[in-house]
Amino acid sequence: MSNKQSQYQILRSLEKDPNYTQRQLSNDLDISLGSVNYCLKGLVEKGFVKIDNFRKSKNKVQYSYFLTPKGVEEKVKLTIEFIKIKTQEYEQLKKEIKNLKTEAREYE
Repeated sequence: MSNKQSQYQILRSLEKDPNYTQRQLSNDLDISLGSVNYCLKGLVEKGFVKIDNFRKSKNKVQYSYFLTPKGVEEKVKLTIEFIKIKTQEYEQLKKEIKNLKTEAREYE
């Protein structure tokens, strides 16, 4: 998975649930924990994600990750890019399936 795809998946997940832990993101998105940490740091540095810790929580390591307005805008851009990539892959698969069907008919 490319870095942009990882960023997209992380932004998408955090928008749904800002209380995701890095370990949960790693497991759910099938990305290494180190990659999640690296991507999150980059998203924070770019101003796309804001981190807030639970001050009243007994577990001071627990954080919430909030998308900033800039982060929401970036997620939209990445969504459009992701759709374009997946559409191209879909069109290529359709062509390949059509060719395979044609090839299979020749052997019937």
